[in-house]
Amino acid sequence: MTIPSVAVVILNWNGKALLEQFMPGVIKSVYPNLQLIVGDNNSTDDSVAFLKANYPQVRIIVNDHNYGFAEGYGRVLDQVEADYYVLLNSDVEVPENWIQPVIDAMEVDSNIAVAQPKIKWQKNKSQFEYAGAAGGYLDLHGFPFCRGRLFDTVEIDTNQYEDQREIFWASGAALFVRSKCWKEAGGLDPDFFAHMEEIDLCWRLKNLGYKVIYCPKAEVYHVGGGTLNANNPYKTYLNFKNNLVIMQKNLPLNDAYSRIFIRMCLDFIAWIHFLLQGKSDFAWSINKAHYHFLQNLSRNGRKRAAKQIDFLKHTGQYPSSIVWAYFIKKIRFYSQLP
Repeated sequence: MTIPSVAVVILNWNGKALLEQFMPGVIKSVYPNLQLIVGDNNSTDDSVAFLKANYPQVRIIVNDHNYGFAEGYGRVLDQVEADYYVLLNSDVEVPENWIQPVIDAMEVDSNIAVAQPKIKWQKNKSQFEYAGAAGGYLDLHGFPFCRGRLFDTVEIDTNQYEDQREIFWASGAALFVRSKCWKEAGGLDPDFFAHMEEIDLCWRLKNLGYKVIYCPKAEVYHVGGGTLNANNPYKTYLNFKNNLVIMQKNLPLNDAYSRIFIRMCLDFIAWIHFLLQGKSDFAWSINKAHYHFLQNLSRNGRKRAAKQIDFLKHTGQYPSSIVWAYFIKKIRFYSQLP
């Protein structure tokens, strides 16, 4: 039997300290047909020199500009040949055997396009990590959340999510994707720059009839916030803008604009919340996100794929409001959701 080829690709921008910390573990990854690649987004530190001096076995692909996460990966992966790509954040610690279980799960079903391992917090490995946990979901209004993380409540891993299952989206912190599916869908949307581009990719692939899964037999440990931390208004801007864009691109036309209108109304509540907290810069980020979304309505409308599937029929879609469940009903754990 031919062993599928796997390319683990880390996108770096001025991340020498993270490469020093986590590259030794990546190098020890055990898989019989493996390429290790670092794509550099035109770093101004000495990341590339460090890699060349210490890890000559790692292939380095240098972009001529900082293109962000989405376009940066696109430009790098255009130069990589493998059956599977693994998009791995530079701030992720991996054990030796983290690749094989996920590839085994994907090889069982050729309809699986994307998968993620269990993602836990590198600073406390008993706890799930915010940006992935045990797989991603979307609620009725397009709000993303995770099994193991609802808003800012992150669960301790007590083996409560040990079942492999289909999810809505997989985390970009450790994203396994079948290369032919990546190419069929056109990869990540470069206009996203960063944040939620993996949700958009997974949604487009689900609209094409593919599956996205969570594989608990492998786990990795993510620091989180390595590029933009949660207290950065620009991150708030990207999250609110990109969330609206993924809805416009992927919802059926007869459903898209009513859901987007409701979502923008809910965003207004978040805007009031930020103002009441004295976070006017975060409130302004929502203003800017809505303005740029509306400004690019035609541009993003042209990106809509020919095929959209009824949102409520997708596996991993939660047919109620996670905002209502969390803030009104005080539900804090995925297992408590009705």
